[in-house]
Amino acid sequence: MAAAKILVVEDERITGEDIKMGLESAGYTVPSIVSSGEEAIQEVEKFLPDLVLMDIRLHGEMDGIEAAEHIRSRFKIPIIYLTAFSDENTVKRAKETQPSGFIIKKPFGFLHKPFDDNELQTAIEITLKHHELEKKFSGPDKWIQTMLSNISDAVISTDPQGRINFINSSAQDMTGLRENEVLDRMIQDLFITLSSDGSEDDFRLKTPQNLVLMVKDGSELAVDGNLTAIESVDGRTEGYVAIFRLQ
Repeated sequence: MAAAKILVVEDERITGEDIKMGLESAGYTVPSIVSSGEEAIQEVEKFLPDLVLMDIRLHGEMDGIEAAEHIRSRFKIPIIYLTAFSDENTVKRAKETQPSGFIIKKPFGFLHKPFDDNELQTAIEITLKHHELEKKFSGPDKWIQTMLSNISDAVISTDPQGRINFINSSAQDMTGLRENEVLDRMIQDLFITLSSDGSEDDFRLKTPQNLVLMVKDGSELAVDGNLTAIESVDGRTEGYVAIFRLQ
């Protein structure tokens, strides 16, 4: 397997060369060291690295956070920040770019490096493995999500505890609730079930026979549908899917 390519974006040349030496000794390839956000974007386009180590303070008009946002949105390449800045505003801005990690640099001195080699390598390995798995599973998941988003039946899925993690457009139209209003809510918040005699029953994560949907304006809609457990190959419940339509 080819060595992972890591682009180093660092405004201090000595620190950048030190990072490169450590990465290459660990078996990685460092195609380039750059010191500005503008150069970082150019080098990403040129080399398509597997990961970018990004300093926040850079030469030029674009700082590391701006460069990271551009790289993440355009190239989908994971980024780990190497920075001496840990103030609240900087961290908040950086988190909005969805980085894979932060390594806080210490003052560089003759007897110590600005970061721990083992910490950096661990962060890199975790990030590369996570990104590999993300790419492996994003294709089918995206296809399935697109299909479910466009079918006429209403679809809501949950995690194993019943927290909603997906609602398609048909379910949004039926409930009057948008995605941001239901994600992480319990599915029990949206449904009640009726027993055979028509009395209200507790909604539990089982296959219900008679569903009543609670819509945004407080009214109730009787719907046909079922709640199905999604199980892994070893029998563990990984979540639930409710598929329903108006009676």
